[in-house]
Amino acid sequence: MSFCPTGGCGAKVDPAILSKFLTLLPRRDCDRLLVGYETSDDAAVWLLSPETAIISTVDFFPPMVDDARLFGRIAATNALSDVYAMGGQPIMALNLVCFPQKLDPGTMAEILAGGSEVIHEAGAFLAGGHSIYDPEPKYGLAVTGLAHPGKIRRNDTANPGDAIILTKALGVGLILSANRARAAREGHFDGAVRSMTRSNRQASEAMAGFPVSAATDITGFGLLGHLSEMAAERLTIHVNFESLPLLPGAMAYAREFFATALGQRNRNNLTNRVELDGLDPAQEEILYDPQTSGGLAICLPADQALALLGTLKTNDPRSAIIGQVSERRPGDPAVVVL
Repeated sequence: MSFCPTGGCGAKVDPAILSKFLTLLPRRDCDRLLVGYETSDDAAVWLLSPETAIISTVDFFPPMVDDARLFGRIAATNALSDVYAMGGQPIMALNLVCFPQKLDPGTMAEILAGGSEVIHEAGAFLAGGHSIYDPEPKYGLAVTGLAHPGKIRRNDTANPGDAIILTKALGVGLILSANRARAAREGHFDGAVRSMTRSNRQASEAMAGFPVSAATDITGFGLLGHLSEMAAERLTIHVNFESLPLLPGAMAYAREFFATALGQRNRNNLTNRVELDGLDPAQEEILYDPQTSGGLAICLPADQALALLGTLKTNDPRSAIIGQVSERRPGDPAVVVL
């Protein structure tokens, strides 16, 4: 039975709507809350002691594949990634499950088994969870991690002059869209699956040995959306399109108009924050394409970038230096892609 008409990070709520609602929430300042929701970072961070910070995150979504165990593995890999993006180590996870009464309970068992495998591989512990009946299946994790407070990697703390490294190839959303239409060519869907199930743990451990100034994982808001968050209001991020690693088939499906609904919402929301110089519509679609369990975008001094890239390529061979950071001048956009 197919149960994935849409799913993955492509199911995210429109970021413009989220931003509007978040501004209405009451604020409470606290010195121990090192990272909250103000900068749309990957996780919250709480100072427990001078030597220890707790990283807390939650992520869940509908299926993007028909294989239940594989869906569980992808969802768990994606949820754990937020902790890795912050420079932490996951220690504990709680299951979040929405499941239709009409589906075979064995399907839920397979989803949970896939997630449990990934949690175990991460060296963390499955400690419980919560489940409800829902017309559409959904699965994910609430994850707790640990890090030294001085080694937390935020998404908006890059410096002018930094280089930017991307650790995974782009195009997951486009390939999943083609696969749902039964139009994906041989090998392309499998390549996307390998990317979605590859952990960002090794990339996080690699960047721990370098003077990384900022990091984030690339998920539903696409490369441009997450780079725009990294740029905030003080930086401009310059990207060379030709340097971007792309999954096999991604560009072909972009040219065949296998776009996604969230990709279009990403485009609408970023109109005034990006400048795309000389790109055709298919290339633009790659930049807005929502990624599920995408790679890390890592900023660090340019003279250290090649050394980190060499380390990253051991586990993430498609890692690439994709651009650089500059100080924002009046009238400049957040992201420029040439």
